[in-house]
Formats: sequence, C-alpha cells, structure tokens
Amino acid sequence: MMGYGYHRRYLWIDVSTGEARAIPLEEEVLRAYLGGVGLGTWLLLRHAPLGVDPLAPEAPLVVAFSPLVGGPLTTSAKFAIVSKSPLTNRINDSLCSSRFALAGKRTGFDAIVVTGRATEPSLLLVDEERVELVPAATWWGREIRATQEGLEGKFGSRWESLVIGPAGEHLVRFATVSHAGRHAGRGGTGAVLGAKQLKGILVRGERTVRVADPQRLGILARRLSAASLGPATEKYRELGTVANLATLQRLHALPTRNFSPDYQSRAFSLSRASFAESGQVVRRSCAACGIGCEHLFVSSEGRRDADDRVRLEYENVFALGPLCGVADPAIVRRASHRCDELGMDTMSAGATLAMAMECVERGWWTGVPLRFGDGEALLDGLEKIARRDAFGDWLAEGSRRLGELLGEPACSLAAHVKGLEMPGYDPRTMQTLAVGLAVAARGADHNRSGAYQRDLSPQADRFRITPRTPLDVMACEEEAALYDSLILCKFVRRALGRDPHEAIAEMLEATVGWHMTPGELIEIAHRVIDARHLFNERQGWTADEDTLPERFFQEPAILSDGTRIHLDRDDFRRAVQQYYALRGWDGCGRLSESRQRELLLEHCTDVHNPCF
Repeated sequence: MMGYGYHRRYLWIDVSTGEARAIPLEEEVLRAYLGGVGLGTWLLLRHAPLGVDPLAPEAPLVVAFSPLVGGPLTTSAKFAIVSKSPLTNRINDSLCSSRFALAGKRTGFDAIVVTGRATEPSLLLVDEERVELVPAATWWGREIRATQEGLEGKFGSRWESLVIGPAGEHLVRFATVSHAGRHAGRGGTGAVLGAKQLKGILVRGERTVRVADPQRLGILARRLSAASLGPATEKYRELGTVANLATLQRLHALPTRNFSPDYQSRAFSLSRASFAESGQVVRRSCAACGIGCEHLFVSSEGRRDADDRVRLEYENVFALGPLCGVADPAIVRRASHRCDELGMDTMSAGATLAMAMECVERGWWTGVPLRFGDGEALLDGLEKIARRDAFGDWLAEGSRRLGELLGEPACSLAAHVKGLEMPGYDPRTMQTLAVGLAVAARGADHNRSGAYQRDLSPQADRFRITPRTPLDVMACEEEAALYDSLILCKFVRRALGRDPHEAIAEMLEATVGWHMTPGELIEIAHRVIDARHLFNERQGWTADEDTLPERFFQEPAILSDGTRIHLDRDDFRRAVQQYYALRGWDGCGRLSESRQRELLLEHCTDVHNPCF
C-alpha cells in the first residue's frame, strides 16, 4: 500500500509483550496532518488513555517522520518525537535533525508508537524484517557518547540509535533523548523512555518511497539549497545562534539571575568571541542540510580533540550562563558538555538551578551549596540532578515541582509555563512573546510559538500588548505548526520566497502528488494546533494554565536608563481571550464537540495486522 512520499502505515509496539503490529494510515489522515508533529499528535490522541501518567507503561511515545524525509530538500532529515510530558503533564512534541530520521523511515513506516514497559533494561531494534528487544545491562548507566559508540561497535554503523543517558534512567523530568549528540524532548522524553526500561531505540532499513515527480523535486531542491545559502541564513551560518547573546543584551531582553528585573546588574561579558578564544570553532551541518548553523566549541582548556567539542546554542548558553549568574565561558562550555553527556535539557536544568540559587539567596532553602555565579556549584548540581543524588533529587523534578516542595513563597520564583521552563527572552520586554508562551500547548516553548520574531522586527512595539498581538501570536504558531509537520527547519522560511505556502504546495505536489492550495495548508496548521490543544484538554488542561508566573506582572523590568517596563495583567488577559476567540474556542478556551470529532477522524478505524 506504499504511495508517493509515504509508506502509509505506522508500527505499534508493546515492549511489555514484544507484540508488534503494522497499522494502515489512510490518505485522509495524512492529508489532514502531513507528518512530524501533526501526525505524531494525532497518533498520541489515539493511543494515550485519558489521564495517563506520563511514566506509566500505558503512556505512548511516538516517533513520526514526514513525506519529505529521504528526499533531496535541504533540512528535511528530521523526525518528531511526541509524548505526554512528565514535566508538564501536557503534550511534549520535539524535533531532531539526524540520520535517525533517514534510517527510521527506511524501516518502512511513517511513524513508530511504543507502549509498555520491558521486563529488564533493554534496547528496541526495528528494521524492515523484525522487531526485537535485546538486553541492555551492558549500556545501562553509561553516558551518551559511550553508549552510542558501544552500540555502533556492537551492532554496526548501519543501525542508527536514539538513546538516553543517566538522567533518563533516573527519570529526571527534563531528561532528553539523543542521537549523535543532538538532543530532543526537553519536557522529559528521556524519562518516558527510561520508564519503559529502554536505553534506546535502534533503526535500520532499506525501504525507500517513490516521489511523484523526481525531476521537478530535484529542481526545487536545487533552488531551495541555493536560496538557503543566501543572506537570510548568513548570520547563523557564520556565527551560530550564540551570536544572539549580544543582540538580546542590547535589547534588554537577556534574562539573568533567574529573571531578575534589574537590567543594571545584567552586564555580562559572555559572547561568541569569548567562547571561541580558547581554540578552533568547527561549523557543521545537520543531516541533509546545507546551511550549517551548528557550531562546536572546545569544552575545556588545553584539549583540541573531537571528543572535547561541545555544541553551543544561544539557549544553553543563556540558561547555564547569565540565568545562573555565571560569566565564565569555560564553565558554561563544561556545563553544556555535561548536560549532553548526562542526557538532560540545558534550559530546564539551568532554570531550575537558577530558581534554587535565588531561593538559597533569600534564605528559603538552607543547607544547599548553590549560589549565583558559583560555576563549580553549578557543575556539581548538574551531576546530582542526573542521578537524583542528595538535593539533586528535588531539582530533578523541575522548577514548578521544586516550588511546591519548598512551599510558598518559593513557588513565585519558578519561571515556567505549564511546568516547562522559560526560554532565554524576558517576556516583560518582549510582550508578543509573553502571550505566545502563555497559550502555547507545550508550555514556555519559543519554537512552537515563534512570537519573538514579531518582537524583534523593526516595526514592533515590544514593550506593550496591542490589539494586533493575538493575531501575531496566531500567525507565528501556524507557521511553526506547518514547518514542524512537513518537517522543515524554520531557518529556511525566508528562503522560500514571498509566499512560502505556494512553495510548500509545490514541494508537496512534486513529492506526494497532491495538489494543495495555500488555504488548505493554512487549515492543516489550524488543525494541528487544535489537535495539540485537544490533547491537553483531554488530559486535564484548564484556562488558568495559560498565564505567566506572577513575578512578571508584579516586578517591572528596569532598563539601564532606569525606565520601568510593566507587563499589564489586564491587557494580557484580554489578549488571551481574544486569542481564544480568533481560534474559534469558547471563553474558557475549549473546542466544540464537533471540532473534536473532526480532529480525531474517528471514522478512520485502525486495522491491526500482524507486522512480520
């Protein structure tokens, strides 16, 4: 039943029993959700029991590919991994660029759904001929690089692996999954895999899919590659996202010391240059990408070998540097390297440590050796979190739960939305983003909202909420939902020309053979956003969650010239209500029953067939 661009089936596996089934995917489902985050969300809705504990055997973990994976289009070698988050108890959808996406789709499936809990630490092997669980005691307890090197030595280079580190094994609620040093699942996907007693998933296959018009697709691929190497991506190609440190500091939007409101104390010497001083910076590309925005820096002094290089992006530098009051680039490099090796999200780790540091500073948590600016304490804290050692056991719960454990008033210092820690932008000085983070289904995730784009545009009034704010939030969400379902890197959006929807429709027609109008693509984005919201509704979401921590309303940002910037609570609430109305939701942010039925596509029944 293979068709253009798709295998038209997904694989469901119960690791408790070893049962595996191939389940058809009807064209109506694929046209409705495309792939990636869209298809992953639909599968999560179908397989996740209501109110399921994210770490329970019944909780599904979905790996979803897309019709573009395996084709010649630049940045398309990506996969989505979707689950219920143990950090937020809401949807957790992440993306990763790697050869795992290419090998995974070659298994002959458009997605893999994993449920159950293995009887012992195990590896899940999936290829086009079999599904197998093998013991993983040899690798249990190993860090990321040692695990992946060991797996390659054992199974060979044709297998691509997605693994967890010690943080996932110890069910740290912001543990990640990793392939070749690239991480995904900052809401705790690594803990979901660890709870299933899976050290990793290995994939291998040779099944390819046809495309509808190979010649036309090749022309489009060459055109996109040429455009993606132009001025639109030059900054990231040459400098990487670490260069944003200087930009956001200049705009009074770089958070420091757990989102301290006083910008007069925010002079940080960290910059891209400060990280590059100790040695060569290596630029690399993700799989099937010609942009090459990834930059590797040496992680410690005195070494220059490949094993000592660490990927630095703006978000991990912000979270482990300024947010924790740390200005030493060597410490930030080491901290990023340790998070990568331990398998945990740098943003949540840094934000939770920063909250703990402020609690200690205020005398609300005693006997804990954490202080702003103390780099060695930061490094020690990361090790303790990953193995839930001593006070690290509480930190491993994330900032929201840490506040609950410490009690009021510590809760007020947790910088999160829905339990997911804030990214590296101060919402008081980027107020379109403030609304975007609040209403995002995943929580405080700038990649699903993207509203910071509007705040950084020259014509924006980023210091206040305007009647246009909800419209801008919607537009940014819809752009992200479409790219994340295709899947394409958002860095190519400016390379698609004046009307990206026309370019995307042309890609899909050449790949899958479908003729789609820009209006149909916009409706797909609407549907994906509604489906993610529906999952949250079915798991207990209420409108009270669509807000920001109290400190952002109570404490104005104080700029370097003494100007105070307030985030007005009433304006904020009105913007959220207007956003609900624009989405077609009711005043409590809920979808109608007819829309719910439409999203679930209940008439597309599952037909469970033996897989092999």
